[in-house]
Amino acid sequence: MSHELQKPVIGFSCGDLNGIGMELIIKALSDNRIFDICIPVVFANGKSLNFYRKGLPDINFSYQPAKELNKLNHKQLNVFNCWEEEVQITPGQLNETGGKYALLSLEQSVEALKAGHIDGLVTAPIHKKNIQSENFNYSGHTPYLKAMFEVQDVLMLMTAENMRVGLVTEHVPVQEVAKYITRENILNKLDLLHTSLQRDFGVSKPKIAVLGLNPHAGDEGLIGTEEENIIKPTVKEARQKNMLVFGPYSADAFFARGQYQQFDAVLAMYHDQGLIPFKSLALGEGVNYTAGLPIVRTSPDHGTAFDIAGKNKANASSFLEAIYTCVDIIRTRAEYANNHANPLKKISARVLANAVDEKIEEDNS
Repeated sequence: MSHELQKPVIGFSCGDLNGIGMELIIKALSDNRIFDICIPVVFANGKSLNFYRKGLPDINFSYQPAKELNKLNHKQLNVFNCWEEEVQITPGQLNETGGKYALLSLEQSVEALKAGHIDGLVTAPIHKKNIQSENFNYSGHTPYLKAMFEVQDVLMLMTAENMRVGLVTEHVPVQEVAKYITRENILNKLDLLHTSLQRDFGVSKPKIAVLGLNPHAGDEGLIGTEEENIIKPTVKEARQKNMLVFGPYSADAFFARGQYQQFDAVLAMYHDQGLIPFKSLALGEGVNYTAGLPIVRTSPDHGTAFDIAGKNKANASSFLEAIYTCVDIIRTRAEYANNHANPLKKISARVLANAVDEKIEEDNS
């Protein structure tokens, strides 16, 4: 990491200008305690921030323009102007303007990540339709970042105090989900999830649950064959690769009976299968994390909320949690890299893990 461990530089993309992104940024970064844990940089425009600040009279908010990313104020919010022109902001409206400037902000924050000027990125919500252009032909942040950082695969991972849920498929129409449920795709996602739990969350021996695709996990082939032909053999293969992977589980009973509490993470087959229980059962505020990237990117677990944009009604709790999670993962990655660069530390960690396992076995016998 290019900056002191205690104070990583965190970038913020502004999201759709007509959504709640700017309001979230102002509310979250008006708390001076944020500057104790990171150096924030907003990729947007001061005039656009001022537009929303006027609608938040009770919030004490100030910032400093940052003309150069290598000369940041460590005790105040920095704003890097991604555009200079006047922009017509219309809160709550879905139009080309919101998408155009959301993309400008995202592009420049990603360039800053690549150049090492910032250590992590928190993305405010975009609208997946109006951001589409020649430079953005993706279904969301996750596939865009995968392409920008040229990695083979990434994992959308929802994380909260009491649960983590990863997805095999993300923004895919339900009628097309089954064709993506392949041995290769499931194994890739399990690899990403296992590695992320160790490197990003500090879980030395992760336990991962895999959900079935069909109702009742296929009922032994009576309700679909994906579990018998694809998912079960892939779970077995993952276990042969020294991953503690279990399943497939019937999704309804798995969450209803609280089985998710016995695992470090859950791999769901499709979007709503994972996100409905996550948003219903997660304690605290949920965060969307993109696992598998060389950089750290988080976001709140909600959208642009056009219905409340510009009305001082947006709740910044999930956005704040996304900031904390971003900082925590940066620190955990640094510790993980340090431990793996030091053989003595690595050996002691392995001995400790084995001792814990032996203690559990003794207690259960």
